[in-house]
Amino acid sequence: MAIWALSLTLVSTLLALMLASLSVAVISRRRRRRRRAVGFFHPYTNDGGGGERVLWCAVRAVQEENPDLDCAVYTGDDASPQSLAARALDRFGVKLLRPPQVIHLSRRKWIDERTYPHFTMIGQSLGSVYLSLEALCKFTPQYYFDTSGYAFTYPLARVFGCKVICYTHYPTISSDMVSRVRQRSSMYNNDALIAKSIWLSRCKVLYYTFFSWLYGLVGSCAHLAMVNSSWTRSHIERLWKIPERIRRVYPPCDTSALQMLPLERPVKSPVIISVSQFRPEKAHALQLEAFSLAVQRLDLELPRPKLQFVGSCRNTEDQARLQKLKDRSSELNMDEYVEFHKDVTYRELVQLLGGAVAGLHSMIDEHFGISVVEYMAAGAIPIAHNSAGPKMDIVLEEDGCQTGFLASDKEEYADAILEILKMPENERLAIVAAARKRAQRFSEQKFYEDFKAAIGPIICGSSVPS
Repeated sequence: MAIWALSLTLVSTLLALMLASLSVAVISRRRRRRRRAVGFFHPYTNDGGGGERVLWCAVRAVQEENPDLDCAVYTGDDASPQSLAARALDRFGVKLLRPPQVIHLSRRKWIDERTYPHFTMIGQSLGSVYLSLEALCKFTPQYYFDTSGYAFTYPLARVFGCKVICYTHYPTISSDMVSRVRQRSSMYNNDALIAKSIWLSRCKVLYYTFFSWLYGLVGSCAHLAMVNSSWTRSHIERLWKIPERIRRVYPPCDTSALQMLPLERPVKSPVIISVSQFRPEKAHALQLEAFSLAVQRLDLELPRPKLQFVGSCRNTEDQARLQKLKDRSSELNMDEYVEFHKDVTYRELVQLLGGAVAGLHSMIDEHFGISVVEYMAAGAIPIAHNSAGPKMDIVLEEDGCQTGFLASDKEEYADAILEILKMPENERLAIVAAARKRAQRFSEQKFYEDFKAAIGPIICGSSVPS
């Protein structure tokens, strides 16, 4: 038995050495065949959120900054160069100089959260390595650009000889997440069963601590890390420990068309809008509950407001979440006052924003909050969650004037809604004018300027840390 075990060990070792040698040979050959191109790792090109807008604005910025560089997009969607270029224009108003090359990925299921009911973060992270291996074997660019937050792919991209650039919307793990587990707070990313158990919570803290160390290790492989807010920058600097390679570049908020909208709003039936994907962390149920509470408390002589939910669904889970929201609206007897707008075009979004007096945002620790900026530019007073991006970067005073409201729970959201509905017109106009001015700090033009300044030293051939 001992001889058999020894033989098996030797065979396994030889096979492992052979596979390692083969992998090195393949990767070495791929390094020699590296294309002068930028490969954008964005497996989901149909999510319709702020991350997708960053992708298309980044592609356009690279095309403008260095026309000789080809741009390729790694995606698991059934898309063509022409369909992606058309989507960028129709959905986000971004006109690419030329359609990007499309590299189709067949292993996207390995980054799907449904594949990992437990240990989701580490599962998706390791799955992203497997997916990026497929991507880099199919097309090896000179510059590997991650726009979806898959930091575990960076060491592999370096092995393939790529310069690694990333635009990080939020850290995969943060000290805030660890703190909530320690406090045993039940949330969408901390199951109630774990929150109720002190031992399971302690195990999860250990898991998070180990994952934080791994995340810092792989993240430090980036040659350039752009982050979208002060909150994200503080966490990434703490985790990755490469402050000299980190640049804050606010995401592109298309405020040009929104800035042209009149600030006056119809007073007959005031509209409150909520723009976001129908994802669990967006906390749409909290918005609905707060709106219902505000309607109940509203003086009878005042006009009844409407609440418009505007967003997109990534998958069947999001669709089920949207249906659950509709069912809850019926339970609260709010169907008369609540509307749902799914997968609207950019033109339709502008029209809807132009009719709103206020905009709701309720995600805890939202890394930035593009929708909040869009509210401000359009002339809708933002009511945002009192944390992270909205608190640190966006809903701040402009020239000493208030630009919106921050809230943390149902009562605070309802109070803010009522205050806006009862607000004198001259006071409302003063707030929305200040908010619109502040929104100009986050325009697409500002993104292009800061983005090009960040990537210029790398893609124009200057030396970067190896």
